[in-house]
Amino acid sequence: MNLESDKRLNIQLRLDFSSAPTGEARQAGREDIESLSVVNEPERPANTNRIMEEVCERANLKEALRQVRGNKGSAGVDRMTVDQLGDYLKQHWPAIREQLLNGTYEPKPVRRVEIPKPDGGGVRKLGIPTVLDRFIQQAVMQVLQRRWNPTFSLYSYGFRPRRSAHQAVAQAQQYIAQGHGWVIDLDLEKFFDRVNHDKLMGQIAKRVEDKRLLKLIRAFLNAGVMENGLVSPSVEGTPQGGPLSPLLSNLVLDELDRELENRGHRFVRYADDCNIYVRSERAGQRVMESISRFITQKLKLKVNEAKSAVARPQERKFLGFSFTAGPDIKRTIAPKSLERFKQRIRDITRRAKGVSMKTTMEELAPYMRGWRGYFGFCQTPEVLIALTRWVRLRLRAALWRQWKTPRRRRAALIALGVRGELRNMAGSGHGPWHLARSKALSVGLSNAHFKSLGLPSLFGAC
Repeated sequence: MNLESDKRLNIQLRLDFSSAPTGEARQAGREDIESLSVVNEPERPANTNRIMEEVCERANLKEALRQVRGNKGSAGVDRMTVDQLGDYLKQHWPAIREQLLNGTYEPKPVRRVEIPKPDGGGVRKLGIPTVLDRFIQQAVMQVLQRRWNPTFSLYSYGFRPRRSAHQAVAQAQQYIAQGHGWVIDLDLEKFFDRVNHDKLMGQIAKRVEDKRLLKLIRAFLNAGVMENGLVSPSVEGTPQGGPLSPLLSNLVLDELDRELENRGHRFVRYADDCNIYVRSERAGQRVMESISRFITQKLKLKVNEAKSAVARPQERKFLGFSFTAGPDIKRTIAPKSLERFKQRIRDITRRAKGVSMKTTMEELAPYMRGWRGYFGFCQTPEVLIALTRWVRLRLRAALWRQWKTPRRRRAALIALGVRGELRNMAGSGHGPWHLARSKALSVGLSNAHFKSLGLPSLFGAC
């Protein structure tokens, strides 16, 4: 960040976000902002009918602004970008704050965006709020999360501070190692789209007495969806794409968590992915039937029977991972996750035909590092080693295609230090994938060569 942009950020963070009257707010604005920290604030008494004042506190809003700026994201229906939010707040915040405290703020409709699902099974519909609405949702979420998070189940891992998918997978592994060798793998059909608004608001009202906040959350739920220039009303669901939706989803499914705990089940839940572990198939079928009934009747949600199953853990995937069979249970990468990785690499290396290797690396390296950061949690290093070698083969084949003619291929091999008869491979009639395994390309396009270009390894120094 350069000096000018750092200056602008500092100015934005000094906005009058105080809940105090104007004169006091000005005085607060002259305080050292770094002394204000949400993390270091002592936990305040639960005052459930004054939460909106807490939402509008300067420290909370400062943190919300940082989060929204850091998350970036697309513009909403008003086309305002994240970079424009600070200047907009400087001008309009007093009026917005008054609307929030008076209970008259009205969110704008969300912008419909469709993205393909990773497994190729259709599209996932996202609802992108305006950046202003994202900012307000973030501020609300932070306050409610501080209050609600300590009350959620120990076995709920999604969208919670200091909890992760890796912890969820490790807990599942522990259940299996303890002899619970059957899993009830529950898939909730279009969960985020089917949340019942009335039931959700009833659950929130049990925890929040501030009628202004209840009205605001209801307004976010009912804001509608703009698609092709037309606004459709929202009668159910929590749009994926807003900062508040994950927290509300955890509140909806907290009732499921409590039911499972009361029944003494061993389970792990990450968002709408819920696995229950039992000792026998018969027990699994019984639990599947009873819990499905609970979800349908009590939560007003629907279990996707086609994607749910009672099976051995080795036959299912959980958050991209699976588990090995036998006495030594290990975390491994699920076959579908491996295939998605390979398909992405194929797409990138296929495009390498018409671009420089530097350009290819700029796309390939960040993806591989991110993938390694998540799937490096597996306990089967041989898989990671094999994948790294496979990526290098794809790159060797891509470069061979780039060189095109025997003359250019020979010149390239010479430039790479390939000596003697190995250069004669330039005239080979074999295909690129076959020749990628040849000694000539292994010497010229060595592991060290790709490392120098910035290609990361998925495991150690392989």
